[in-house]
Amino acid sequence: MARVLITDDAAFMRMMLKDILIKGGYDVVGEAINGADAIEKYKELKPDLVTLDITMPEMDGISACQGIMDYDPNAKCVMCSAMGQQAMVLSAIKAGAKDFIVKPFKAERVIEAIGKVV
Repeated sequence: MARVLITDDAAFMRMMLKDILIKGGYDVVGEAINGADAIEKYKELKPDLVTLDITMPEMDGISACQGIMDYDPNAKCVMCSAMGQQAMVLSAIKAGAKDFIVKPFKAERVIEAIGKVV
């Protein structure tokens, strides 16, 4: 069972994603409220995968993805965003993201993306 850290500044989005992942058989080991929090929790919890919202206060998901990859080059990050713009997707992939999920979340797509990456 893969261990997942969820990162989103919106509690509602974290709750939705957590629900989808738990029903999909994943172990949600933690939640982070911004990119800086995600990096700290990644180091502390050592999850198998991190979901990162792109737009967050303090530190965005792309910067957090870079920070996590700098700390652990084998880290697995999946970006989540309402903005499915190509530039954002490319920036996320360049930062090391393995996949991209667009909000609003569709349970099948979330499980498919996480399953592929893990």
